[in-house]
Amino acid sequence: MSHEPATAPRGGRPPVAPRDEDPPDTGERHRLTALTGLAALSLDAMASVAYGPEAIVLVLAAAGGHGLGFTLPVTLAIAALLAVLVASYRQVIAAFPDGGGSYAVAKTHLGRRASLVAAASLVLDYVLNVAVAVTAGVAALTSAFPALYGDRLWICLAVLALLTAVNLRGIADSAKIFLAPTAVFVLAILTLIAVGLFRSAPVSTEAAQGHASVVADNATTVGALLLLKAFASGCSALTGVEAIANAVPSFRTPRAKRAQHAEIALGAVLGVMLIGLAVLISRFHLQPVAGVTVLAQLADASLGHNTAFYVVQFATMTLLALSANTSFGGLPVLLKLLARDNFLPHVFALKADRQVHRHGVLTLAAVSAALLVLSGGDTNVLVPLFAIGVFVGFTLAQTGMVVHWRRERGPRWRGKAALNGLGALLTGVSAVVVTATKFHDGAWLIVVALPLLVAAFETVHRAYTDIGESLGLGRVPECPHRARSLVVVPVSSLSRLTSEALTAAVSLGDEVRAVTVCHADPEDRAQAEALERDWALWNPGVDLIRLPSDRRTLGRPIAAYVRAVEAAEPGTRVTVLIPEAEPARAWQRALRNQRGAVVAHAVRRDTGAAICRLRFRI
Repeated sequence: MSHEPATAPRGGRPPVAPRDEDPPDTGERHRLTALTGLAALSLDAMASVAYGPEAIVLVLAAAGGHGLGFTLPVTLAIAALLAVLVASYRQVIAAFPDGGGSYAVAKTHLGRRASLVAAASLVLDYVLNVAVAVTAGVAALTSAFPALYGDRLWICLAVLALLTAVNLRGIADSAKIFLAPTAVFVLAILTLIAVGLFRSAPVSTEAAQGHASVVADNATTVGALLLLKAFASGCSALTGVEAIANAVPSFRTPRAKRAQHAEIALGAVLGVMLIGLAVLISRFHLQPVAGVTVLAQLADASLGHNTAFYVVQFATMTLLALSANTSFGGLPVLLKLLARDNFLPHVFALKADRQVHRHGVLTLAAVSAALLVLSGGDTNVLVPLFAIGVFVGFTLAQTGMVVHWRRERGPRWRGKAALNGLGALLTGVSAVVVTATKFHDGAWLIVVALPLLVAAFETVHRAYTDIGESLGLGRVPECPHRARSLVVVPVSSLSRLTSEALTAAVSLGDEVRAVTVCHADPEDRAQAEALERDWALWNPGVDLIRLPSDRRTLGRPIAAYVRAVEAAEPGTRVTVLIPEAEPARAWQRALRNQRGAVVAHAVRRDTGAAICRLRFRI
């Protein structure tokens, strides 16, 4: 549905996307509480503990065992950045309760172009998150059941279809479904950490047996560049921190407060898990091996190779697959904001009955499915592209908040601005390092896609601006006046349909003309002559005009006649009324000859006439 604004300011402006406002006390049950919001929108961040610490360890392993000793300091630095981001996005939620995260901040404080870069980076990150999360979850499944490896692409597509169907039912309903897997995963990781802290040595190393170590043998020095690269790689654990700020309108009233509570809970739980796992890595002197995840080794070392080990693996597999729900919660809201600002088609601003931005959900599913097909369901193909966009968004959001504090001032604004400035510096450096280190692994695609997406936003905006100027939006139009009207009715035979069409036409216009197209072959000429004789005998009070055509075409002769009328009678409003029979049964509609669609297309393309398609139900 769409609603026109009651008043319009002076001066031309582009069309405004329709807004879907909830009537009082309706739609709230389909929105999120702080707890369900944490479940629906934090899966990406929660699941990142499965690959964030591993990313740090794999980089530090290049410096041998000595390098692995820096796992905890690097993780503490990432946890500190996490605290900065959570504090910043808590302020973003309060300042921008309509959602949008870094896009909304950049739009307000850094200008349109910066906001579009932020939006494009978030769009890319959300789409890649779906593809990476699904493939990673399915990879965990196929590791447990190798016989399924050959069907991993079809399994990925099936999981994506399931997630899409769940989210089309409404974000609150999907949040309830994902609440249990999130709770099981968090409890499993916290149990792993708590038990591991009371062990002085690994209780089991069975998971890593028979697998080659990836630790360098000869390297002993740890340089600043290696630590910076490890920090940047480990920052993949921070993806998803912005999702709650992007989806504030999805929460129940009071929306901002509930979203802030969810953001703080996310930061606390994620920080505890990251630091706890890093402590265990150092405590057990864990070394990464090929074919076994760091998290699996930690579960083996802390809980033993038993049922608890498989519970952790199953919970990890499930949450990785379901963490794509973060994108389904955040991206449609972002697309809605872009549509309302005329940077995307307005259809993305519409909602379905369950408060679902259906077109955003379906578009995300379609693009993610294309990525899955192109990558063959292989996580390693997608990971180099992942997380670059979110660092760009982090940097712009933090920079925008610095400008926000400088403008708004308020209590302790200097400290808040300094905190945001530090966050902008750290995330900016991380964005540069990650892009540089992964450029040849596929990150160049993001470097290319980002400006292309911004250019697409600008193109859509210019199109809406041109439409607004043409329609005179924002300006008082001239008063309506009556003009002479002419209704043109294409006919091919005499029937009840012809009678109904002429009855409707004489009710609509001052003058009605029936036209029939006659081709050059003898059979068509004979049919046209028979129609003219029958028309004269019927005498409906409407002239029948023959339109000769040398080509076997139907729409062009009628469009040419309408153009001639428009040129000869410039003050006349021409309507082409196209009669069509509509059978009662759906399968019978395939029997229609589609002549009406052909005529409508030609008239719409070549003339300025109005088109009226009369459906005569049989």
